[in-house]
Amino acid sequence: ECKGKKRNPLHDFKKTGELMLIKVNKTLEVKTKLLNTTEQCAKRCSRNKGLSFTCKAFAYDRVTKRCHWLSFNSLTNGVRKKQDHAFDLYEKKDYVRNCIIGKGADYKGTISVTKSGIQCQAWNSMIPHEH
Repeated sequence: ECKGKKRNPLHDFKKTGELMLIKVNKTLEVKTKLLNTTEQCAKRCSRNKGLSFTCKAFAYDRVTKRCHWLSFNSLTNGVRKKQDHAFDLYEKKDYVRNCIIGKGADYKGTISVTKSGIQCQAWNSMIPHEH
């Protein structure tokens, strides 16, 4: 029934309209290119195709049809948000999600304490609990 239907790469991203991220930290990387659709930008970001960094987000300039792939997202230190009517920001859900799905092996979020405030055990540690 679903033969021939491709998964939309935008499903892996959280969209925030009219927002751009500005890097204050100069070591953070950005790459831009003219592309016709946000789907093309998302596909390239998901695959890290042609990028020298792990793509965590992209901003699409609707006016110039330019994609800006980002090595950071809105939670990264050294980044500030800027309201901009030309841009839509798309952040990979894996990097902005504040919950663990399944066993958490692919968790890339920023939460490192339990609900009660106790520091989480590192994945590669068997102390204080065995896995």
